[in-house]
Amino acid sequence: MKQAEKDAIPNRAGDLQRLILQAQQHGVRDQAVLTAIGQVPRNLFVPKDLAKASFEDTPLPIGEGQTISQPAMVALMAEASCLSSDDNVLEIGAGSGYGAAILRTLAARVTTVERIETLASQARTTLKQCGFDDVDVAVGDGTLGWPENAPYDAIIVTAAGPSAPLPLIRQLKTDGHLVMPVGRKHYQQYLMRFTRQSSNDKTPRVHAEKLMAVRFVPLIGEHGF
Repeated sequence: MKQAEKDAIPNRAGDLQRLILQAQQHGVRDQAVLTAIGQVPRNLFVPKDLAKASFEDTPLPIGEGQTISQPAMVALMAEASCLSSDDNVLEIGAGSGYGAAILRTLAARVTTVERIETLASQARTTLKQCGFDDVDVAVGDGTLGWPENAPYDAIIVTAAGPSAPLPLIRQLKTDGHLVMPVGRKHYQQYLMRFTRQSSNDKTPRVHAEKLMAVRFVPLIGEHGF
């Protein structure tokens, strides 16, 4: 994070620590993930009138009918992705850019895809202001992934789909993880981790793990709802 952003939140250390404690209360144990949660100023990724609420463990509106995810859930999904510092990561659903900032703190390269151009532009600006200039923010149908920067060590999807989109599985490296909520629209869903087990792109074999019950907005696109 740039010094200007550090100076802009001189009294936020306690608030960021509160986000760490909330993530721990939800079961997050990965120290790198907890450190990232404590480094990225969530208040800069929400509308200014919601800055005080940004350190609560809750989703918040960011415009265009979209929300910034609950910070503990961002941490849980990052932990489930089993990231390493040299990984290449794809995020589907950039939103405000907060999740991409957390991922970039943990991994070497991050591409985030947003279907709403206004949000993508805002996310790009905020990420740059916070020192994450090298995050690739793309506009498109996230269910198709982003082949230009594939293959990926991990893919995180921030909306619930009926199943794991095949294009995303195909863009994973062998042993790579796809973490996303799966289930019916507006009904109970489960956070799933799909691990690619073969290099066969026509019918890639995956191992599926059910992690926890969740509730997310629907994934919109060719391979979503």
